[in-house]
Amino acid sequence: MRSAPTILHLDMDAFFAAAEQAAKPSLRGKPVVVGGLGPRGVVATASYEARRFGVHSAMPMAQARRLAPNAAYLVPRFSLYRAVSEQVMELLRRLSPLVEPLSLDEAFVDLEAGGSARDAATAREAGERLRADIRAVTGLTGSVGLAGSKMIAKIASEEAKPDGLVLIEPGTERELLGPKSVRILPGVGPATGEHLRRAGMTTVADLAGAGEDELVRLLGKAHGESLYRMARGYDDRPVVAERDAKSVSVEDTFDVDLHDRLRVRIEVERLAERCVQRLRGAGRSGRTVVLKVRRYDFSTLTRSETLRGPTDDPVVVREAAARLLEAVDTTGGVRLLGVGVTGLADYTQEDLFAQAAAERAAAEAEAAEAPGAEPGGAHGGDGAEEERSPGGAAVVPAVPAGAGAGAAGGTGAGGAGAPDGQAVAAAAGRGEPEGGERRWAAGQDVRHAEYGAGWVQGSGLGRVTVRFEEPWSAAPGRVRTFRADDPELEPSDPLPLVAGQSSWPASLPKSRSEDGGGGSARP
Repeated sequence: MRSAPTILHLDMDAFFAAAEQAAKPSLRGKPVVVGGLGPRGVVATASYEARRFGVHSAMPMAQARRLAPNAAYLVPRFSLYRAVSEQVMELLRRLSPLVEPLSLDEAFVDLEAGGSARDAATAREAGERLRADIRAVTGLTGSVGLAGSKMIAKIASEEAKPDGLVLIEPGTERELLGPKSVRILPGVGPATGEHLRRAGMTTVADLAGAGEDELVRLLGKAHGESLYRMARGYDDRPVVAERDAKSVSVEDTFDVDLHDRLRVRIEVERLAERCVQRLRGAGRSGRTVVLKVRRYDFSTLTRSETLRGPTDDPVVVREAAARLLEAVDTTGGVRLLGVGVTGLADYTQEDLFAQAAAERAAAEAEAAEAPGAEPGGAHGGDGAEEERSPGGAAVVPAVPAGAGAGAAGGTGAGGAGAPDGQAVAAAAGRGEPEGGERRWAAGQDVRHAEYGAGWVQGSGLGRVTVRFEEPWSAAPGRVRTFRADDPELEPSDPLPLVAGQSSWPASLPKSRSEDGGGGSARP
């Protein structure tokens, strides 16, 4: 524990929704909900205006629509969020070399390590300067917590929301924590919270008063001891600049349960390909392939297979996932599939490539020698034939999308309900044709040859409605409706949220780069 509040926690305010409001002048001050727009979609972020109706993160999108039928429902634009996140993280790195990102919109900073603060006064000054810089560079707001430990700094930033700063002096932690719910402590989720409630402990003061021995008896040695220390305000965890990922995974929730076994297998292969793309993008390889299947009755099965060594070969991962699927009963339907890789490493075991090729060759030879074997192999018996791309990957049939969601609460574009995946955003975001008609997702960026930059307000029945406005527009833009296949309408990249940024994602303005991030200029 430190004697000065030099650990800073930044949490951007309603980040995804705030970025959408900043990019779309017509949505400012109105309820905005970002997430999967299909029937099984999930809310990723809700603006503060939407939260007044009871909408919150992780809520089923269908429930959100019932609570706030007139909100704007938009698909996530992760390219925009990552670009803005890079700008924010760059501001944090100018305060200290020790920055620990927790997500795109949240991070810890050790101000003492960077010489940015040595006491409460200088820490508050650094925090206020950071908030001003974030607003000037991104047009968004963030809440800052300052304390002598990571746990208390995070609690402080929650109390500072929205768009505020709270500093908690070291030595006052127990007084602050005492009356708060046990759920405020890291590691206390719904199950642990309920277990403690049944034991008569609902506040942090109850935990501190129960004693370490009682918590160890209830929760086990490691968890009990850790919880007792935190209940007394002790948290000596350091700010760690590099956090190694333990796994890479992707998953999709389907609008309608999948019953066809071949379709399920094709989806698993598609997810395996996406998983390997992420794995390679991170420069990693992995040894254990994991398959996740959530069935029609919400029961979830997880199966894994450990290879002889780490790999980033899409064929190896795809075939391992397919083998795992063979051991899973999908009778009744599948609502979610996921493929992941764990046991990450920075290298691959090259002989796995040869291993996969040899296994495929052996299987093909065995099939060719089998009595009555037909060209086409495994699916010859029932006439089903899987189309493959030149690279050998399965060609996945597109999932039909529903109508787009308008800013006035229209029908949502179909797609994956997984908060981080959003398959519809990836496909529709590129305006890919499906069944002869291009798909447009609510909220995506477009550009028209005559009207310029805009965003999709809604689509369906062969039409797409676009509002033409830019982040720096003085007033809401005009609305136009086009044919979905209009050749003059094309998908485009997000615009910067602040006018005058020559590069995107942009670094700090020159005046801020020179003085180390100081000042309080407004956009």
